[in-house]
Amino acid sequence: MNYLYLDRESSRNQNRPTMENQKARILLCEDDTNLGSVLKNYLELNDFEVVLERDGRLGLAAFQREKFDICLLDVMMPHMDGFKLAEEIRDVDPDIPLFFISAKTMKEDVIQGYKLGADDYITKPFDSEVLLLKIKAMLKRNEEQNRESQNREFELASYHFNPKLRQLSHNGLTQTLSPKENELLKLLAEHLNDLLPREQALKKIWGSDTYFNGRSMDVYIAKLRKYLKDDPNIEIVNIHGNGFRLVVKS
Repeated sequence: MNYLYLDRESSRNQNRPTMENQKARILLCEDDTNLGSVLKNYLELNDFEVVLERDGRLGLAAFQREKFDICLLDVMMPHMDGFKLAEEIRDVDPDIPLFFISAKTMKEDVIQGYKLGADDYITKPFDSEVLLLKIKAMLKRNEEQNRESQNREFELASYHFNPKLRQLSHNGLTQTLSPKENELLKLLAEHLNDLLPREQALKKIWGSDTYFNGRSMDVYIAKLRKYLKDDPNIEIVNIHGNGFRLVVKS
């Protein structure tokens, strides 16, 4: 069955990014060989970089291994269905744009998709140009939100933290953080006085929650505690078996 209405004329006429712009990366999980290949080629013609996986388990492995800007997930796939894959992806990155593309059109399926955090639920068959415009609109909105987030600075007790510059300042002294120290402290600051799940931090920063990555993260937590030791009103608390909490006493 042909699930895709392909508008070849619109594909040729879309505005192309300039060479200096980095291509957005799409994770496409679709077990229909023909649809997956046609959709991958269409999106690549429109200057996206696409990684196509044929089942949910391979899709999860790709997501853990690489960085993506948006995920397009079929629901009915072997080994791991799209709903379960979406749960795993959301555990790693709650904010990445995610579309379901599915032949399951029952109201209950659509509702479940949105409850899992989907930004859109597109039913097959669908129009290629409409999908393309939805992807572009979502990425533009997400880029604007990310720009605002990157410019955000944090007041952590008597410390000032500037993630964009990777600087932690206290009493006129400035510590330049390593990239991983910076990412970890930013995650903690975004979860201020709340739990940062250990698995979420490991997958987002290290790519997977292996034992060795866990030990590495513990080393970085110890470094951050050392940087924050000069103010008794702030501490990183270990929530045994769950994660960490950056606590600032009022």
